[in-house]
Amino acid sequence: MTKQEKVDFVIDTLNEIYPTVPIPLEHKDPYTLLIAVLLSAQSTDVRVNQITPILFEIADNPYDMVKLSVEEIREIIKPVGLSPMKSKGIHGLSEILIKKYNGFVPSDFQALESLPAVGHKTASVVMSQAFNVPAFPVDTHIHRLMWRWGFTNGKNAVQTEKDAKRLFPEDCWNKLHLQIIWYGRHYSPARGWNLDNDIITKTIGRKSVIKEYYKTKK
Repeated sequence: MTKQEKVDFVIDTLNEIYPTVPIPLEHKDPYTLLIAVLLSAQSTDVRVNQITPILFEIADNPYDMVKLSVEEIREIIKPVGLSPMKSKGIHGLSEILIKKYNGFVPSDFQALESLPAVGHKTASVVMSQAFNVPAFPVDTHIHRLMWRWGFTNGKNAVQTEKDAKRLFPEDCWNKLHLQIIWYGRHYSPARGWNLDNDIITKTIGRKSVIKEYYKTKK
């Protein structure tokens, strides 16, 4: 298969398996999505979805959030990990949203990335899922699968994102990055991987990856 045929195969297969894709993090608007994505760093979506309802019952907008102290926020979000940094970030970005943006989350990459504790990946998720602006946030699943499929030699998420944007049509980025995440979780995980269930990697995967898989199974 040519590279383009492999890309088409991935898109077609994922559309077949996931014709519609749910957004993993529960939220109701750009602000609650921003907070949920920030909390998800080095944590699981399941854990975040258990904590955000407790936090958002008290404060689901920046005006209510700044009424809480950093320590109060930290106590609520402790189970998701990295709570000292995340609680400061949540309080700090909420203050900035009130002062600079009338309490609204800006639909602009540069503005989002200038907020405390908000990196490029978090900004990309918000732009994609809250504002429907084409973006390709790269998480561990996407990084792993892009490597397994031979679509990137990138050693980091920055290179993987560049390669994904170069290979896949822009009009499918927002849906596709979610499809790859769900596919990675269901069929091509880092641990407990069964290649027989992973139709995409089995069909188009990097030869060295497939060879290594069978070597470990002997």
